Amino acid sequence: MRPFKKVKNIHFVGIGGAGMIGIARVLLQKGYNISGSDISDSNDLQRLKKDGAQVYIGHSNKNIKGANLLVVSSAIDKNNPELIQAKKDSITAIPRAEMLGSLMIGYESIAVAGSHGKTTTTSIIAKIMSVANLSPTYVVGGKILSTDENSDLGEGKYIVVEADESDGSFIHLQPDVAVLTNIDDDHLAHFNNVFENLLDSFVLFSENVPFYGYMIINGDDKNIKKISKKISRAQITFGESKKCDYQITSIKPYKGKQKFEIVDKKTNKTYKFKINLPGKHNVFNAAASIGVALEEGIPIASIKQGIYEFTGVGRRYERHKIKLDSKEITLIDDYGHHPLEIDSNIKAYKEEYKNKKVCMIFQPHRFSRTAQLFDDFIKVLKKTDSLILLDIYSASEKPIKGINSRTIVETLKQKGHKDVTYLKNHSDIVDLIAQKKDSFDILITQGAGSISKVCEAIKDKWKR
Repeated sequence: MRPFKKVKNIHFVGIGGAGMIGIARVLLQKGYNISGSDISDSNDLQRLKKDGAQVYIGHSNKNIKGANLLVVSSAIDKNNPELIQAKKDSITAIPRAEMLGSLMIGYESIAVAGSHGKTTTTSIIAKIMSVANLSPTYVVGGKILSTDENSDLGEGKYIVVEADESDGSFIHLQPDVAVLTNIDDDHLAHFNNVFENLLDSFVLFSENVPFYGYMIINGDDKNIKKISKKISRAQITFGESKKCDYQITSIKPYKGKQKFEIVDKKTNKTYKFKINLPGKHNVFNAAASIGVALEEGIPIASIKQGIYEFTGVGRRYERHKIKLDSKEITLIDDYGHHPLEIDSNIKAYKEEYKNKKVCMIFQPHRFSRTAQLFDDFIKVLKKTDSLILLDIYSASEKPIKGINSRTIVETLKQKGHKDVTYLKNHSDIVDLIAQKKDSFDILITQGAGSISKVCEAIKDKWKR
């Protein structure tokens, strides 16, 4: 990466987000003076402070004193005092994705996009490259469990990043290699609730790949198939279909792990892999990563080792052990908040923990998503044995009349769910779990909002 001319002091508005903190950490490692603000503190921000960043809790126009550049989270309101002050002082403010794109300049870059599986796929690619001693720089939207970091400055020629489509800003990225995991009807609020607009944004992102680059795409995904003809770049497919360039075969789940094979159609070779994660979706994430690694000429031994040693990403089916009185309980924390993600999680735990009773604590995320996908949420949540539903996490959205967790609970009861509870106060969750402890063996905290704090409270209360 070339140094930014006349820019030394970079301020992040909304620095606590996973994508923001990852970029801030890499820039800090590169020698820039980093400051940032957020509305709440976290362990990650405390670690960033120890690394040398100046972190402010709360937004104020005084926070940006001395800044040459502002990097702004998509969650930040245009009336934020730091943005207003920056405009007065003629300080440039750019979206997170534009900074990520600038960070990629000078590297051989790989960007992973898609509605689901981005974080895991990005992390697996980084793991494979690390095993192959390629020392990649990486920025992902979650913590790689083996390193406890969501970014790192490597010494090699590669940078691997997660490309977030939620606000459309991923069109700022110009990767040498683009990966499309899948496309689903998520984050439509930004696209005027028009699915075709979302598809068009993926086409724009894909066309940013240079003529000498290529794409690794899910050949089984119906929505990727819709746009593939509009994309002029070289496309290499993965999936279970016989037409795929890297065909997935012989998936065999066992005890929360999986064996599978990849048939490389170019060489007509078949490779066997083991992954320490359950769920077919994780085989697809691994297959996308394998496709990139093979195309980049990484030795198959390093690819197999990287796949096998990958232990997952924080808040993506992250397992913990707790003890309720004398009863051993597995606590699984998962970020999934779209019906398809929740369904994949349910399939994964039913595959790993057959005949075990499961209680899920779910916090819906955004009123717009809940309204748009209401019937899909009902269909998937009906599959749970026991369900505790928290209030919808607004993510700064205004409420929509009739769309709330009580409505979901009542609808599920009408559909025949025998054990579903609405809980308003997060502080009451510990007492409710204690009451229900004899009715489940596995406990799930599910969602993308403040439910991560619920998981932490449960762990603190019942550490094994």
